[in-house]
Amino acid sequence: MPTPSRSLLASALLMAASATAGTTLQAQPTPDPRVGLKAGWFDAGEAAWNIKLVSTTKPSESFLNMSTPGDARLKNSDLAFSGDLVFQGNYSGWQVWDIGNPRKPKLRTAFVCPGSQSDVTVYGNLLFVSAEAVSGRVDCGLGGVEAEVSKERARGIRIIDISDVEHPKTITTVQTCRGSHTNTLVTDPKDAENVYIYVSGSAGVRSSEELAGCSALSPDVDPNSALFRIEVIKVPVKNPAAAAIVSSPRIFEGLTEATRHGEAAGDRRERPAGAPTRPSVAGRGPTQCHDITTYPAVGLAGGACSGYGILLDIRDIKNPKRIYAAADTNMSAWHSATFSNDGSKVLFSDEWGGGSSPRCRATDKVEWGADAIFVRNGDKLDFKSYFKLPAAQTSNENCVAHNGSLIPIPGREVMVQSWYQGGINVFDWTDPNHAFEVAFFDRGPMDATALVGGGHWSAYWYNGLIYGSEISRGLDVWELTPSEHISKNELDAAKLVKYAYFNAQEQPQAVWPAAFVVARAYTDQIARNSAVPKAWLDGVLAQLATAEKAKGGARSTALNALAAQLDKDAAASPESARVQALSGVVKDLAK
Repeated sequence: MPTPSRSLLASALLMAASATAGTTLQAQPTPDPRVGLKAGWFDAGEAAWNIKLVSTTKPSESFLNMSTPGDARLKNSDLAFSGDLVFQGNYSGWQVWDIGNPRKPKLRTAFVCPGSQSDVTVYGNLLFVSAEAVSGRVDCGLGGVEAEVSKERARGIRIIDISDVEHPKTITTVQTCRGSHTNTLVTDPKDAENVYIYVSGSAGVRSSEELAGCSALSPDVDPNSALFRIEVIKVPVKNPAAAAIVSSPRIFEGLTEATRHGEAAGDRRERPAGAPTRPSVAGRGPTQCHDITTYPAVGLAGGACSGYGILLDIRDIKNPKRIYAAADTNMSAWHSATFSNDGSKVLFSDEWGGGSSPRCRATDKVEWGADAIFVRNGDKLDFKSYFKLPAAQTSNENCVAHNGSLIPIPGREVMVQSWYQGGINVFDWTDPNHAFEVAFFDRGPMDATALVGGGHWSAYWYNGLIYGSEISRGLDVWELTPSEHISKNELDAAKLVKYAYFNAQEQPQAVWPAAFVVARAYTDQIARNSAVPKAWLDGVLAQLATAEKAKGGARSTALNALAAQLDKDAAASPESARVQALSGVVKDLAK
């Protein structure tokens, strides 16, 4: 959705406040440089705003067919992180990159193992890989599986030993009735001996002759039906070979088919005469989720499940329970979820068109193929607004909302997100009613004359940088640059948050250490509000500077005095919440 307009007076006040915080002023480029970029595979035009490309690395030879851009081996999928390693899924296996020097990522291994779509998660020395294609083999062989019923077929979760990352070894494959399109690793704060995998499988139900117990009948006919449920796999960390399904929660019970929007005008014009349209007959609700994002720190999960955004209680990890199901006629294919750091808000993305269609054309509605932002209201979700990539893309670029994650800026919800061939962008949804763009990177289409699939599958913040999985072009790394929207102090504060590993679908809660730069991140945010008296803010900044220069007891005394003042001033401040947060940081510094 386009950035909300501001009055001239508001813009002037914003600039003055940002200048007080010592940031670089940059207006959003006009005309938008993303429009009209040169097409090309590895030589496409590029546009960037408030972000710089640190490196771009082509796929390894095992996953690169230079003569065929549309080859399945070029279809990179999602990312997972552990230490200095990035695991990049691919429809034909996975690659592992060493990012110890992010300016020159080094290939550690490229493991060919067809199965589609090879969604990856990582924990310790274990890699979990989704397998869904009927041609995927247990032994990762290239020959496929021709038999209709075969014990050689892998459809479920591959568990891989990566203690020697350059020589991965398959431990086991936990077979599921519908395979695994995506998987979500979940850790239980009360259970250090096991990790759990939530499996979302969207394929048809396999034959019970191939996997006992699989049934495609309706649950009212067969209570053991593989439909209308997810699978929960328990993995003993010390004995992963014993991993097994421990529950199959029916989190869709009682839901009917949600009403969705129709076609876009451009699609109606381009559809051949007589071609069928999607049926609109009402029926049963979702039979599976696409993605599930868990947030163990607050005991919740967000499931993007066909026509619904589902809120789950996961305090009992093995038995998630549906709390609420949100529906929206502007949403078509609910794809993934992201929580605010405090868990009070949830953003759902909509992969309208399945990721293979152009859904960011000038003729496409900004409410379709976008993000929908909700606020938690007890056990309910209240819709607030939509956000969509504001730059129109061509009909030769598959583009729609896809995978992203929060950037750990204290006191704000700032998110990086991928949009396939729409590139990536960074936007602020702290105010759930008014999300706005703050940075972007984009390349031209793969081809100037036809739609050739490509673009960024995912873009995630990890320990100070943004990493993107480009479907056809490889691995990208970016660094955000200070701007009027994000100050250097805010970026430096975000870089203090370090993760030993990161799987985007298990959202970690950001916690910041006591640091003066965190305090200044809050003062920069307060400075953006023109209603805050400049004299008051200047006084706070001066006291912070004095305390930082002081040592020992003198520092503590100065900080405690500042905290007392902030506590007194907070109630009357137009930035009460941030003043209170600033006081909390100052008190921690005083300890």
